[in-house]
Amino acid sequence: MSNDDMTGGAVGTVIRPGDPEWESARRFHSGIGEPAAVIRAATVDDVRGALRYASAERLEVMIRGGGHSAWGGVPGGLTLDISALDDISVEGTRVRIGGGALWGAVAHTLAEHGLGISSGDTASVGVGGLTLGGGIGWMVRAWGLAADQLVGAQLVTARGEVVEVTETSHPDLLWALRGGGGNFGVVTRFDFEAHRLDGVVHAVYGLEGEARHILGVLRDVMAGAPRELTVTYMDVPPMDPSAPAGATVTAVFIGTDEEAARRALAPLAKAPGVTEREFGVQDYPDVLLETPEFDPERPMPGFLGGNTLLRELDDDVIDKLVAFHEQNPASVVFLRSLGGAYGDVAQDATPFPARDATWFAMAGAFDIPGMIDDEARTRIGAAWDAIEAQGAGVYGNFTVSTDPSVAGRMYPPATMARLAAVKRAWDPGNIFCRNHNVRPEADAA
Repeated sequence: MSNDDMTGGAVGTVIRPGDPEWESARRFHSGIGEPAAVIRAATVDDVRGALRYASAERLEVMIRGGGHSAWGGVPGGLTLDISALDDISVEGTRVRIGGGALWGAVAHTLAEHGLGISSGDTASVGVGGLTLGGGIGWMVRAWGLAADQLVGAQLVTARGEVVEVTETSHPDLLWALRGGGGNFGVVTRFDFEAHRLDGVVHAVYGLEGEARHILGVLRDVMAGAPRELTVTYMDVPPMDPSAPAGATVTAVFIGTDEEAARRALAPLAKAPGVTEREFGVQDYPDVLLETPEFDPERPMPGFLGGNTLLRELDDDVIDKLVAFHEQNPASVVFLRSLGGAYGDVAQDATPFPARDATWFAMAGAFDIPGMIDDEARTRIGAAWDAIEAQGAGVYGNFTVSTDPSVAGRMYPPATMARLAAVKRAWDPGNIFCRNHNVRPEADAA
């Protein structure tokens, strides 16, 4: 139902338990939420009204764009769905994107203009959540994080005020938005500086050889690789047709120079047990993955593990990651190369941790009922802790835990203190706490 009397102004479409659209409105990427209400905002004024209402009623607010956040399953509070704010406009290389847009639509629009922005790997991921959390994408070595390409934003504060954020108007707030998460307001528009892009070389290699040796070869390849090249290693169990079991390396090389891509990848392609499955020029939007629709009859299992940003992918870390998968057949191991432009950004220039990392690693076992007991959970947790201990930071966008302690592992103390100061200025009541939360209290660090 439409409501315009909750705050004396527009708030969008308000959906409560029992309403006809309730069941669809409370679904998110991997579950069914239990909010007190869902508000679908169609305009910036709707967002303003909804936040004024939330402030007056002291309701915690969770923002939904793409819907991939684990916070959709946390009971209570107000879910503010801004997916209708999905306009995309291009002027030269400056791109203005609505806070509810999805990366697949953005990539297609940019391709029509011969442009690209380093985004996530999945078409249905929201621009907002990915960017505010940093955004490690296929162009991370050439262009940095999605957040590194952010040059401005329109933000609605907890008090319902609309603020234009730029380097000159509110530099501290723009700094916080480049990796500090959704702690400071609702971003209704993102302003990016895009890059010229006429296509990419996309390659996939199947891996049947010894994983430790292949990962050592891949590490050595990337140590001297051109910035145009980014790679991912993934080893997954049987899950669904879109994610066949086994180990693969996927590579994306910016531009259409297939020979340059082959030269860069040659040592990997020649390694024992490596088979080329795909190799050729594609449009960037076609590289983005499509994820299956959430099936409430088959909810996603829990995930036991985590992620870390590695300064070095040494032999010990490789051994621990491979052993994790060997000891837990129903598990996934994921590695993404970093370095290049990612590392060019000074550590204090954004909140994102570990700019000296050269690899991002994630590993986790699926907590399938009846297959993993308490003893196994303890063992898996200890195995992951040993891996994370060798890392230099945690990437929030790949963290499915809603535990409040996660934020303290994401940001170094000095970064957390600076984020807390920005939080006190823009959200002193901590209405925006359905996230990896930065508290506004003075002792937040």
